[in-house]
Parts: sequence; C-alpha cells; structure tokens
Amino acid sequence: MSRLFLGACLAVLAATSAAQLDTVEMIHRFRADAVSLTAFYSVDASPERALRLDEHDALWLERLAALEGASFDVQGRIDLIALRQELLHRRNSHARRLERLEIFEPWLPFAPAILDLERKRWDVSEVDARQAASDLAALAEAMDDLIDRVILLDDESADEASDEADVEDADDADKSDVEDALHTSPVLAQRVAENVDSLRGALATWHEHHSSYDPVFAWWLDGPYEKARDALEKYRDHLRKDIAGLHGEDDDPLIGDPIGRAALLADLRHEMIPYTPEEMLAIGEEQLAWCEGELKRAAADLGYTSATWRQDVLEHTKRDEVSPGEHDDSVVAQAREAIEFLDARDLVTIPELCRETWRLRMLSRGDQRTLPYGAYNRQHMLVAAPTRDMSHESKLAALRGNNVHFSRIVTPHELIPGHHLQRFIADRDRPYRSLFSTPFYVEGWALYWEMRLWDEGWAKTPENRVGMLFWRMHRAARIVVSLGFHLGQLTPDEMIELLVERVGHERDGATAEVRRYIGDSYSPLYQCGYLIGGLQIRALRRELRVGEPDSEWTDRRFHDAILAQNTLPIELIRAALTNTELPLDHEPSWKFDAR
Repeated sequence: MSRLFLGACLAVLAATSAAQLDTVEMIHRFRADAVSLTAFYSVDASPERALRLDEHDALWLERLAALEGASFDVQGRIDLIALRQELLHRRNSHARRLERLEIFEPWLPFAPAILDLERKRWDVSEVDARQAASDLAALAEAMDDLIDRVILLDDESADEASDEADVEDADDADKSDVEDALHTSPVLAQRVAENVDSLRGALATWHEHHSSYDPVFAWWLDGPYEKARDALEKYRDHLRKDIAGLHGEDDDPLIGDPIGRAALLADLRHEMIPYTPEEMLAIGEEQLAWCEGELKRAAADLGYTSATWRQDVLEHTKRDEVSPGEHDDSVVAQAREAIEFLDARDLVTIPELCRETWRLRMLSRGDQRTLPYGAYNRQHMLVAAPTRDMSHESKLAALRGNNVHFSRIVTPHELIPGHHLQRFIADRDRPYRSLFSTPFYVEGWALYWEMRLWDEGWAKTPENRVGMLFWRMHRAARIVVSLGFHLGQLTPDEMIELLVERVGHERDGATAEVRRYIGDSYSPLYQCGYLIGGLQIRALRRELRVGEPDSEWTDRRFHDAILAQNTLPIELIRAALTNTELPLDHEPSWKFDAR
C-alpha cells in the first residue's frame, strides 16, 4: 500500500470517524496487498523482500492506529485486534529474517550479484550480456575456493554456534586448517543451503526469461550460466550433505534451530497467550502427571500393578493390532461410530455435505518419516499403516503405533468433530479470518474434543482409555519437549527419549515426531497449540457454564458458536461469545483455568 493511498484512507476516516467501517473489506485489502508484494519480491534470500514487506506492514499499523476514534461492533473490533496482532508478528518475523541474512553474508558472497541481475529483470533494464557472462564465470570459478573455506566445527563448538550470536563469532575461530575458513555448524549449514537454493532459483528465472527470446543473450550466457548453476548446486550439496549430513534418508541426523526465550515470548504474545515459556512448561508437566495417574488406574483395571506397570499396559494395548491391509476399513468404522455418538448426544451441528465429503488417503513410507500417525489434509484422513517397502522393523513399529485403541481417538480428532468439520465450517463462516490461523484454535479444537469425548464416555474399555491417554500424554509431552528444545534445555536425542520412556512411543515414531517438531514446517509454538488450545476452550466452556440447567448455553450452541468465529486466538473467541468490547490496542490478559 502506497503512502498516497494511506493518506487518502486516513482523510476518509477523519471525515467519517463515527461511521461503522467494513473491517472485512480492510482485511481483504491487506491480504491482497500482502500477496501481491510476496509474489513480486519472490526471492526469500533477498533483504529487499523483508524490508519491503516490513514497510507495508508498518503502514498498515499506522492505518489501524488512526481508527481508534471510529465506531465498531464487537466483531469489528475483534477483526482489527486480530489484524494488529498479525501485523506486529509479521514485523517481528521480518526483523528476525534481516538479522539472519546479515549473519549469512560471509557464506553468500555471490548473493548481491545474483539479486542485482534479478532486480534488473524486474525493472526491465537492458542486460549487458557480455558483462553478465564474465560475472557468472567468475562466480563459478570462485565457488571451489568458497567450498574449501567452509569447514565443520567440532561438536562442542557446533553446539555453541547454533545461536546466531555465536555463529557471528564463528568466523573468528581458529583458521589454521584453511586460510579465511568459515567454521560452520550443521544448523548454520542447513540454513545457508536453503538460501543458496533460493538464489539458484532466482538465477534460473533470470536466465530463462532472457535466453528464450534474446539470441545475443543466449550466445554469451548459456555456457557461463550452466557453470554457475552447477557450482551453486555443488555448494548447496556440500552444505547439506557434507556439513549438515542430510541425505534425505531415514537415518539423517536431527538438526533443529532453537529460537530462544525472547523469541518464544514474542510468539506467545502473538498467539495471545499471557504466559511465560516456563509457565507453559509447568502446565505441560501438570497435564502429563494427570495422564500418568489415569494411566496407572487403567493399568490396574487390566491387572498390571507391578513396578513395570507402564510398559506392561502399553505393550498389552499395542498388541491389539489392525491386520495389514485393513487399516482403511478400521478408520471408516471409527469415523461412522464417532458421528453416531455425537448425534445421539446432540453435541454439535454436522451439515449433511460435511458428512458426505471426506475420504481416506494412505500415507507412503516417505510421508511417514514425519507423519507416523494419522493426519488431515483437505477432506482426506491421512492413514498411517505399514507399507510393503518398509523394513521389517518399521512395519512392526507402524502396526504397534497405529493399533486399534490408539487409532480410535485419532479418527474423530482428524475428521468429525475435529479437523474435517472445523475446516468445512471455516470455508463458509468468516473465511477471511483464515489470515489469523493459529494452532491454538486449529489444533486446540480437535484436542478439546479428545477431552470432551473422554468426559462423554467414548472409551468403552480400559484399553480404549489407554489409547486416549496415550495421545493426551503425547500432547502434554509435546509442550515439554518443544519448549525444552527452543529454550536450549533438551537435545533432539533427549526429546526422543522422553517420548519413548514417559509417553510410550515406538522409537521410529518418536524420531519422526521430533524430526517434525524441530524442522521449519511448523512454528515453534505449534506443538503447544494442541493441549493449551484445548484447555482454553475447556476453560471457556466452564466460564459459560455450558449445559447447566440455568445456562443459556447448550453444548450444540457453544460448539457451533466457536466454529462460526473461524480461526482466531481463543481469547478473542471468548470476547465474541461473551460479547465483550475490547480496545483496539488490547493486549493478551486471559489467565485461563488450565485443568
């Protein structure tokens, strides 16, 4: 959004400050502008991209600040508070990105030349093909020297260098092996490799654009470009494979990127969780202890009371396997049973089209490297089961980890009343709020239903209870291991051990889980969102006294009302359901009852 447009908007607002403004239209405009900028400034390794996006978000914050005197209903205020939180979070992310790019500069000396070529393409500037050929030839020649300078730190130094501040100092380390050595940790190598890939893609786009129609360009550049492309790929592979040890295999090392306490606090503020990481850890430990107590009771009901009761009851439950080739039939039966269970108790509205439009997809061996259990993706329940190309040990682990009782609660979590119902309604009610997606609602909703189904008697047998408790322990342990990792208190190997010993995971499953937690596919707080979000919805249900004789809130009304808000921090959903008018500069403050 240009400053001229911003000024015009502010002038209109000054003239109509008492009028009700269309917050939905504002959010649509913001999203359209952000999408346009992100698509145009497409090179993730470019500082210009982060700077331009930050400028855009800063201008929108100015616009929101000018709305303080305008009139809004409760829903309009919620929209603007959510947008403000999103803008603050984005600006924080841009600042982190710029800091990292500055750290990466010694490892990416060729970046300015490539970015300048792409910038000239955007500006439709004339290309000096002969000079560009010389520049790319020089880049290719310099790459072997750069590869020789990148040296793996020893284990102790590598651990220290995982922190950005330590990585900056790494270049000053002992340079006796190679002059001007770039001492590099596996974490840093992985990050730099991602940026090399981004730059390689930008160079490919630039070359394809010109070579397809300019014969002079092709005459000069085809050879030098191919050498530069190959040199970049060689450098990327050296960083990924030789330094980080990542080959795309099951036994790849677990490499993560702890963000630290300050960044966790910033992310918690964005999610509107007014707790410190340490307070969150305490909630996780309390929930884990509750689960362990309930698991001990279930074990006693099955006759396991010796010192090894935990291992014995989990082993007993895991032995009730789904036969190979029958996992799809088992999941379908569980899904239909869950829908009948909800209907009989009138717990939530399930539209007929929602009941009709779900199906299954079996996860491949490769998918199960990070998704060892069931998942959901756009109408599909993703089912984890042994595949014929797995090793014998992995087949056994998949059978045990996806046994009858563990799977029985995964299915309603992923389908109905969980993610499938949630996504169906989100596509229809206030869909513009998908901009504010948060795991504390997305995953919290599904986890809330695990707890609600426990209360309603979904578990028919002690083994069913063990299956439900396994997953609730798993969500509590996710808080402990993910925050422990990002606070620098746990290594990936220690995370795996906790999941195996305290929760009862198969080691393959625990490894796959940790690989996902520490990767870049999820936000650092994503794993906390399941149980914390579920506890928030549970606390809100108690506040509204849902289902009590003198309460206006029935279960169906409560659940339908939450779904109709779409994806928001739970504190804002609470404001919507209680019709609470919040100031536009509202800060997170709800200390929910985490029981």
